[in-house]
Amino acid sequence: MGDLCAGRVVIVTGAARGLGRAHALAFAREGASVVVNDYGVSLDGTGASSGPAAEVVAEIESFGGSAVACFSDVASWEGAADLVSTAVEAFGRLDVLVNNAGFLRDRMLVNLSEDEWDAVIRVHLKGHFAPMRHAAAYWRGVTKSGGTVDARVINTSSGAGLQGSVGQGNYSAAKAGIAGLTLVAAAEFARYGVTVNAIAPAARTRMTEGAFAETMAAPADGFDTMAPENVSPLVVWLGSVESREVTGRMFEVDGGRVCVSDGWRPGPVRDKGSRWEPAELGPVVKDLLSQAAEPMPVYGA
Repeated sequence: MGDLCAGRVVIVTGAARGLGRAHALAFAREGASVVVNDYGVSLDGTGASSGPAAEVVAEIESFGGSAVACFSDVASWEGAADLVSTAVEAFGRLDVLVNNAGFLRDRMLVNLSEDEWDAVIRVHLKGHFAPMRHAAAYWRGVTKSGGTVDARVINTSSGAGLQGSVGQGNYSAAKAGIAGLTLVAAAEFARYGVTVNAIAPAARTRMTEGAFAETMAAPADGFDTMAPENVSPLVVWLGSVESREVTGRMFEVDGGRVCVSDGWRPGPVRDKGSRWEPAELGPVVKDLLSQAAEPMPVYGA
């Protein structure tokens, strides 16, 4: 057991399996009290069960950690409010929110249904916004009452959100939205003593094992680069008091690799000083593109 997060109260959504479970266990091993949130649904978001979250709580308690389960649907307004209330009622405070919950309904865009689009956007994008909104309201209340806040939000984006993924238009759009939401939240929450960062992890989970079965197979020996536990140390550090100067950042993380993603920023530019004519722009655009870096290829293209 370590003490990097001793005394801190942490919510982890989607914490019963994969990355969320690894995060919850890692925080508990560093002294945090953990709210293990999971609705207990299957990979496509159907069904619900309290069993998986309760199992993680029992595992944390088995090594002397402190945890409670919360089975709320974080993509519902009431469920997100209940999530924050659970932390405050169980442990008296909230210091860290790790937004991780999600599921997949993969399909090529030409075959993607409205329900499949709505469901994935809801669980990933609204499932990040709603907990952040209720957590931020709690932290704002603490500051207004004269208290001191040193809080963290860690969101979960994806390489699919940063560069796209064939067959995952709904997921890619939601994860790109999370990247943008992270920037806005970092700017808005700073006044309350809250930092907001995001990760784009790569690991072997229920959501990735089908798409990357060959590359993500566990090695017979040596370092398992795709183990979910490889991602959690960065998440735990971002949740600690040590990270208070870091906000509005996106980290790609997998295996032993940590990368700060630069994101969108202005590149080559031409300014005529007056309105362009459409016919003029062909050579201008070609010249600008010749100076710009090639875009990262879309996954699966």
